Amino acid sequence: MPTRVQGQSVTHYPALPPEARRGSVRRITEVGEEVLHRPCDPVTEFGTPELGTLIDDMFLTMYVADGAGLAANQVGVGLRLFVYDCPDDEGVRHVGHLVNPVLDPPDPATRRLLEDGEGCLSVPGAGMTLPRADRTVVRGQDKDGNPLVIEGTGYFARCLQHETDHLHGRTYLDRLSQRDRKTALRQMTDRRDEVHARRTANAERLAAGERD
Repeated sequence: MPTRVQGQSVTHYPALPPEARRGSVRRITEVGEEVLHRPCDPVTEFGTPELGTLIDDMFLTMYVADGAGLAANQVGVGLRLFVYDCPDDEGVRHVGHLVNPVLDPPDPATRRLLEDGEGCLSVPGAGMTLPRADRTVVRGQDKDGNPLVIEGTGYFARCLQHETDHLHGRTYLDRLSQRDRKTALRQMTDRRDEVHARRTANAERLAAGERD
């Protein structure tokens, strides 16, 4: 599969990135917890061991939860940062992290909305259809403070918009009608235990030495 890491094409890349191999699993926060529903603070200190450790842990936590993206407040840290490992609709794998991301305003002349299914690791077991722009550009920085511009299309564009929403204190439930939100919360109630059991099994498998 063609792969882009931090927006740059690479020839070879492992299924489990180096960050995840260094990381530890953290608890994923769930809808209703305060940290998920308030805007995150900008990152102001770059290149620190603490920031590097947070990113490593977020990567591993995302894989254990079978996710395509994870925001810092989903592990209880109110900073403007997310990680991702997500395909686009052309089959290109996109891997990386983005600090202090800002979405470019959509161009009304070319903006197109796609209706597709969406879920969230903080709403375990739920999935609803939600319109998102089919293309997006996000500007931010890497963990060392270097500028980044990441462009996404299709499913990857959805991921970038979803994770940036988290950093504004919004979950995808906030974009649903009241009826659909209630349906999603019922799905979460019905399926949450099953999702947590799967995450526990994934964590045990990786702890047993299957990170290679």
